[in-house]
Amino acid sequence: MTAPRSSSQTRAEAAPAPSDAVPAGEAWEQALEREARHPALEDQDDRPGPDTLVHQYAAVAHAFEPRAVDTVLRGLDLVIASLALVVALPLCLLVAAALRISSPRSPSLYRGWRVGRSGHLFGMLKFRTLAPDAEERLGPYLGSELTQLTTKEVTRLGRVLRASKLDELPQLYNVLRGEMSLVGPRPIRPAFFAELCQEIPQYWQRLVVRPGLTGLAQLRMTREMSWAEKLAHDLEYIADRSLSLYLSVIFTTAWLLAFRPATRRSTLNRLP
Repeated sequence: MTAPRSSSQTRAEAAPAPSDAVPAGEAWEQALEREARHPALEDQDDRPGPDTLVHQYAAVAHAFEPRAVDTVLRGLDLVIASLALVVALPLCLLVAAALRISSPRSPSLYRGWRVGRSGHLFGMLKFRTLAPDAEERLGPYLGSELTQLTTKEVTRLGRVLRASKLDELPQLYNVLRGEMSLVGPRPIRPAFFAELCQEIPQYWQRLVVRPGLTGLAQLRMTREMSWAEKLAHDLEYIADRSLSLYLSVIFTTAWLLAFRPATRRSTLNRLP
């Protein structure tokens, strides 16, 4: 059962794409390959050039005017993420030690490339939860098929980390770096970005804000739902983003993780 659909959500789905909404698939794919080889992180020279994913995004994006609330939300990102990292540091060290003991030959952290705001790629951090070399075996898959195959690759400790969402804690560092926000659309792997833009012309509109640790789509949907359905919730947040909605998503996420993991779905539909 999905949440009631708001007027802003309907507007987001109905928003017309420009006549040249997405460049030819080949152009997107080539841009993604170039960005993967030379990722545009904030500590590098990432000025848009004719051959970059950033330039491809700029060519199709509507003019995006930041709102005053964006500065407020970024300030909250920094304050909350900083406090959370300080509080969670002992737990992070404990998890890292447990991972090293359980898998001495594997790194404790996993760094995977994701598409961020305006098409910039960044390395998203997570505690490792999969068996060694699992990423290579899972690389070609997406959606429900990926979910099923991933289940077979998760380690014992990884199951605990995933169930408790502790594997996501390192992404607080991505928030401090400005690559992510606490609330926003979840970042996606570059390999599938071009494909989704071709299937869903409005998909590139997710890139007008930073990707998030949590968001409306994550609270209301499951990984098995269609990408178009998830996009509708992402666009709803982008259109209606405000201090109250930002805090509502954060508090709801924290409450669900702490108190209601077993009855998660019944509560999510009451989120505004």
